[in-house]
Amino acid sequence: MHLDMWSYRQEPEVADAPNLAGYDVEAVDGRIGSVDDATYEAGGSYLVIDTGAWIFGKKVMLPAGVLDRIDHGQRKIFVGRTKDEIKQAPEYEEILQRDPEYRERLGEFYGRPSSVGNPVEPGNPNPLTG
Repeated sequence: MHLDMWSYRQEPEVADAPNLAGYDVEAVDGRIGSVDDATYEAGGSYLVIDTGAWIFGKKVMLPAGVLDRIDHGQRKIFVGRTKDEIKQAPEYEEILQRDPEYRERLGEFYGRPSSVGNPVEPGNPNPLTG
């Protein structure tokens, strides 16, 4: 289930801010929203991001492994994905957030290289994003 996608890479930074709710979230190409909820489960951590009007109020679930860094002073979280990648992610469904199959789909989507394509066979389009 791509367990590395569900763990924070910067454990000490996360431990310094036990509640990340309300932090702004920045993709590599701009702001995407703010943290609505964050979990700190061993091998199962994630953030729920409220995108506001950016993508019509859609919420997205980001596995903890996509976080690049946290700036506690500015209350910002930086993720290693583009706005477009996040926009194309599987729809967030609160009822499924703990479902293994749903997490597998998210893990596969976010676990792919950010340069869309199949990591095993270069040149093939990513089936989730085209």
